[in-house]
Amino acid sequence: MNENLKIKVTIGDRVYPLTIKSEGEEEGVRKAVKKINELIKKFEQNYEVRDKQDVLAMCALQFASQHEVRSVHDEMDIQKAEKKLREINELLDSHLV
Repeated sequence: MNENLKIKVTIGDRVYPLTIKSEGEEEGVRKAVKKINELIKKFEQNYEVRDKQDVLAMCALQFASQHEVRSVHDEMDIQKAEKKLREINELLDSHLV
């Protein structure tokens, strides 16, 4: 049962029709829309914004930078884990020889 679902979401007072693949994806899209709209309200309340496009650009920058920061931290964690595994492997090799 891989039927596409047609939904409508509202972002920044504009309605966008979407076609998604599953109900699970719908939940993720709706959560993302909710986060975007909450961030829009926050920016509009805290900053003097004249144009909705400026608010949307600020939202996009915030979400993209959060994603990139997470990616950097994940890569650092992977490198630390690989280094530790190499150290363990060398230790095991030295005891098995």
